[in-house]
Amino acid sequence: MRLMLLTHSYWPEHSPPQRRWLSLVREFRWAGWEVDVVAPVAHYPNGRRNLPRREAGIAFSHQRGLHGETVRRVPYLRHMGTSSLARFVDQCFSAVMSVPIGLLGKKPDAILATAPSLPTLATGYVLSKVRRVPFIVEMRDAWPDLARDARMVQGSVKSLVERVVEFVQQRADLVVTVTEGFAETLRARGLKNVVTVSNGLDLNSIPFLEPPEIESDVFRALYLGNHGKSQRLDILIRASALLGDAFQLTLVGHGTNRPQLVKLARELNAPVTFFPSLQGPEVVEKYREADTCIVSLRDDWKSFETTVPSKTYEVLAIGRHVTAIVRGEAERIIQEAGGGDVVSANPEAVAQLWRELAADRGRLASGASGREWVQKHADYAQLAVKYMEKISALVRPDCAAERKQMP
Repeated sequence: MRLMLLTHSYWPEHSPPQRRWLSLVREFRWAGWEVDVVAPVAHYPNGRRNLPRREAGIAFSHQRGLHGETVRRVPYLRHMGTSSLARFVDQCFSAVMSVPIGLLGKKPDAILATAPSLPTLATGYVLSKVRRVPFIVEMRDAWPDLARDARMVQGSVKSLVERVVEFVQQRADLVVTVTEGFAETLRARGLKNVVTVSNGLDLNSIPFLEPPEIESDVFRALYLGNHGKSQRLDILIRASALLGDAFQLTLVGHGTNRPQLVKLARELNAPVTFFPSLQGPEVVEKYREADTCIVSLRDDWKSFETTVPSKTYEVLAIGRHVTAIVRGEAERIIQEAGGGDVVSANPEAVAQLWRELAADRGRLASGASGREWVQKHADYAQLAVKYMEKISALVRPDCAAERKQMP
């Protein structure tokens, strides 16, 4: 089987699509699949290349990926990483340039485009028509619902963004979601061929940490991830400001709202420490220092009822207590896994939960139930098998039917 993957971010970058697809590609390659990845020269998250050319790639050339996949590099527009408009223009440019590059090499058996880089979906549709192969759309966020919740779309008239996304979804041979809730939403809109392959992680690469010390003078809360509008991290800063110096909040990552968050913490004199994005052992050390780890999505966007922050699986697997400011499917997972406490999205509620945890630190020992849940539901080794089965059934339905009939 030969698969062409279109993505706006890939190795050697560190991003949600990179983490997901580098793991899936590894499993695909181990199963003997050929994978062609069409992706821009590495420039995430700052909007410019900050790696040597041999690592970031060169436009209109190809390089060998970590698992033997072919990575075909697309040019990009240099921009300021904090500008949403500039990032969208960059994505549009790279999507257009992906069309000729996607015509290179051997004809694939299927083309898969992963969102939320919406221009990438249009590129995948065009290439599938030109090359006459099945087209798979992967929706890692709840588009187009998210656009309306974020007020990128206003009024009763559907925006061009909504129309384009729905047009592509309706014409895809297979739509893959990362949550069952959004899959049900799409089925209710009339889409037939919808499956769920959730986000996950490589469980073998995630250590299981001993619980925090039962005695400590300082309570430490940790957030790792995007600092954007979707996360409402100002709630965490306001909560920490209510608690004083016996509490310490650490925010690790980057995003469009980070400058405002730094300013807010300074204004409130909140006990907050900011770090840039970290990788590998540095991340594990931050987990080790933490008493609780936060997953957060704002509660006033309905689309987030069918969204699960990808960090949820990592926090559950590593064995830290979870402060979960989430609703819907993410809330169900936390409760089902027994990984922590779900709290409403307001500073007073978060502060009260942390006071209670600091007073009864035995509650921080969440045990192995979270890791066991991840092993059963979100290990990429198993998720990749499901993904390959769905793609194979789409491309070669006769072979798939024969396999089902075998004893």
